[in-house]
Amino acid sequence: MCSMPTAPTWAATWPTAPVKGDSLACPFHDWRWNGKGKCTGIPYARRVPPLARTKAWPTMVENKMLFVWNDPEGKQPPAELAIPRIEAAFDAEWTDWTWNSMVVDANCREVVDNVVDMAHFFYVHYGFPTFFKNVFEGYTASQYMTSVSREDMMGETAKALGGKNVLQSEASYYGPSFMIDYLKSESPGGLVVEGYLINCHYPINENQFVLMYGAIAKKPDGVTPEQASEIAEKFVGGLGKGFEQDAAIWKRKSRINNPLLCEEDGPVYQLRRWYEQFYVDAAEVSDEMTDRFEYEVDTTRAVTAWEAEVADNIAKREAAVVSGTAHA
Repeated sequence: MCSMPTAPTWAATWPTAPVKGDSLACPFHDWRWNGKGKCTGIPYARRVPPLARTKAWPTMVENKMLFVWNDPEGKQPPAELAIPRIEAAFDAEWTDWTWNSMVVDANCREVVDNVVDMAHFFYVHYGFPTFFKNVFEGYTASQYMTSVSREDMMGETAKALGGKNVLQSEASYYGPSFMIDYLKSESPGGLVVEGYLINCHYPINENQFVLMYGAIAKKPDGVTPEQASEIAEKFVGGLGKGFEQDAAIWKRKSRINNPLLCEEDGPVYQLRRWYEQFYVDAAEVSDEMTDRFEYEVDTTRAVTAWEAEVADNIAKREAAVVSGTAHA
């Protein structure tokens, strides 16, 4: 459990509060507070006031991260919403977590919509999906994707790994704002790099949220420790660039509740129905918000069109080089 971020006495904040025994000591007057929100002692006072209590929240530590549960109805977290353990986070063959954060001037639903947005991977992240499937059930919304790098515009991750690569991605939201994405990238030369990407966010207001993202990567086999660390670092850096690409668009788009879509845009409305369960009281959560739903996007037409576009871009680029050489 953890208590309020400010002491209820003089409203001093806790971040600099030392731990004394099993309690936090207020840095202003040294009142001691336990994890259940109860004042356990005041060094300079004869007794503790009977009303010396504050709100407390359930906590859990997993994957070297601290999680705090907040429920407006005051209910305890359901067991099925526990954060899954990532064994790689405790493996010496993997890097440590790297973390970044940014404030995005948009509604936080924008980041969740990416779960079903197949097409943006081509136009924003410079790869094209050859397989794309969604599964929503209970508190979880998942995306399964296989994508190939665009040869005309190598993305950051592909560049870091030395060329065209095939990327396998298994991403799941556990609740409305915490996503774990397992990624496996294989380059033509046989180099395989694995990683985990964490995306988590919380709203500041209706049109602004804080986005935090972290990543770890497995150090590849068959290379020196120095090379392994460098490859893993570039892979992690490429993942971070991907979020920055998304954020650049989120900051410049508006929230819209009834977007005009085509079949290949994916189950946007079904995803938002799943997402709605986290904005209503527990008694109002309906079966249609939590029942299992599966949808696989047929990428055949998209891949055909994108391959033609990539080939055309490469041809134009090569022609421009030849023309420039001739004029020189």
